Amino acid sequence: MSAAAGSGRMAVVWRFAAATSLIMLAFAMTAPVLAVSLQQAGASPAEVGLFAMVPFAMVGLLIPLVPRVIARWGVVRTYRAGCALDLVGAALYALTDHWLPWTLGSVFIGIGAAALWNATEALLAREAPPQQRGRVMGLYQTLLGASLAIGPFLPGLLGWGARPVLWAGAVLVALCGLIAAAIPAHATSEPPPGQAGTWEAIRRVPLLVLIAFSGGVFEAGLGSISAAHASAMGLSLSAAATVAGAIGMGSFACQYPAGLAADRFALRSVFTVAALLLLASSVALAFTPQWPWLLWGVGALWGAVGGALYTLTMVEVAHVFAGRATAGGAAAMITGYTAGGTAGPVAAGAALQWGGIGGMAAALGLLAAATVVAARSVRD
Repeated sequence: MSAAAGSGRMAVVWRFAAATSLIMLAFAMTAPVLAVSLQQAGASPAEVGLFAMVPFAMVGLLIPLVPRVIARWGVVRTYRAGCALDLVGAALYALTDHWLPWTLGSVFIGIGAAALWNATEALLAREAPPQQRGRVMGLYQTLLGASLAIGPFLPGLLGWGARPVLWAGAVLVALCGLIAAAIPAHATSEPPPGQAGTWEAIRRVPLLVLIAFSGGVFEAGLGSISAAHASAMGLSLSAAATVAGAIGMGSFACQYPAGLAADRFALRSVFTVAALLLLASSVALAFTPQWPWLLWGVGALWGAVGGALYTLTMVEVAHVFAGRATAGGAAAMITGYTAGGTAGPVAAGAALQWGGIGGMAAALGLLAAATVVAARSVRD
């Protein structure tokens, strides 16, 4: 492949990345508002966690099938279908005011996200230059981290209530769809024959999937429940949403440095340091009743390290599954990450409800300790 052809392909991938970042901005802006609205309507922490888990559950269930869909429809058509489904979900959020249609909207959001996510990241892992995989993946994850960081702060910065925020989320999803519609259907090369399946990839690197699971719990699975907990402590809607925003800020700040570290240092060492930081953040969580300001510091660390873990697993996938198995390897990491995003809200909400903040800290600490063990298995 010529340098010009490679540059052209990467340009198309970055267009996908820009569109996906808009979807992430819409999700980051609306998810805390939905969670706080449910909490203010009388939902328990466990119920808020169950609601927050729905889109991640759909992604986790469907992501193993997405490589087959991409092989049949092509990347662009699969991505466009994902945008359309996400728009249906965002419209249900904006047009209704009840948990049942909101849950249905979350189902559509999750189905669409499965298509968007696998299509973008499989392309990125395949097209990134081998010597710069960490840098490229870190830059892409920084775009997503910026969306996670900005989204939860927008209601407070703009002075909007829940309804305008939900409509703004729908507009952002529509913009994503317009970007996808402008990409030619055959702008990307299709996966070659013999792609390794998701389950085959999971069986090959199960501890790497565990690390991705941990990243999903800490980065994606704790935002809504943290915002609801902050609201229960007496914070306003906009202030409580900024706890989730701290997770996004941490993710935004550390994705690119994590990618650079992956290019420069042994991945085992980078993974291990990240896992130890998660263990420290879990201990700090237990002290937030005495020092509420720690909620923002702990959240920032969750976003920074949880996001970095996922970025690092994708870098490792590009090395281990180079060539025909890239899509399957990427889908395996997404499966692990979304399983974490699915289990995180439920487990954290249940631990918080029945064990208090100490129970939630203990549960997260056990996961962080398991991540340290898994990190030691990564090749040097």
